Amino acid sequence: MLTKYIQAAMRHAAYEWIEEDRVWYASIPPLPGVWASADSREELPDELQSVLEGWIALGLRMNDPLPAIDGISLTFDLVR
Repeated sequence: MLTKYIQAAMRHAAYEWIEEDRVWYASIPPLPGVWASADSREELPDELQSVLEGWIALGLRMNDPLPAIDGISLTFDLVR
């Protein structure tokens, strides 16, 4: 389920060249705070996925609800 969520989220990635800063920028608009930048367009998907994975891990750790992506939800019942 986690892999499918990540793959679905990455399909929503938006990429943009920022001329002023001479850097590539990417975000996943349905997921607030998930963005990355890189010097080349080729590096950007890996960097964005790394940010996404950290965002998911933090959200789960903080027990924050994560938005569904393309009907895929990440919900876990953690026993403490």
